[in-house]
Amino acid sequence: MRPRTGRQERSVKAALKRHIRMFMNIWPPFLGAGIRVRRLGSDWTEIDVEMKLHWWNRNYVGTHYGGSLYSMADPFFMVMLIQNLGKDYIVWDKSASIRFKKPGRGTVSASFRLSQEQIREIRQALNTHENEKIERTFTVEVKDESGSVIAEVEKLLHVRRKDQTSS
Repeated sequence: MRPRTGRQERSVKAALKRHIRMFMNIWPPFLGAGIRVRRLGSDWTEIDVEMKLHWWNRNYVGTHYGGSLYSMADPFFMVMLIQNLGKDYIVWDKSASIRFKKPGRGTVSASFRLSQEQIREIRQALNTHENEKIERTFTVEVKDESGSVIAEVEKLLHVRRKDQTSS
């Protein structure tokens, strides 16, 4: 079997990217909670998710279950950074917190945004200051259909360059 050329590899990656939103939507933790990725920006700097209230994701008092609200926000900033920083970097979730502002009813949504300035700043911090690793905090608001914030999720991400000898 011949090794793939750069062109073939890019073609495979493009095909995967076209279907990644579908794969995310049938991923068991999202499917089970009723979480849907509605929009995935082609450059991985914008992701919009939503979750409708169903009998299986309600809590005891009939509002959105807090664990599902957190699941809705869990992987996205990490995945966005991995995609934007590339294979020379390692990104891990280090910690997270969720602050409930009011009960969630109906369809709730979250919009994840990562700016080119944030990406540039992370690369610069790791490349110019000879930092072995850095941590950055990202926040997303979960909103109801009227646009009111029902929860705020804060994620602390650990980022470092891959060791050049183990690449």
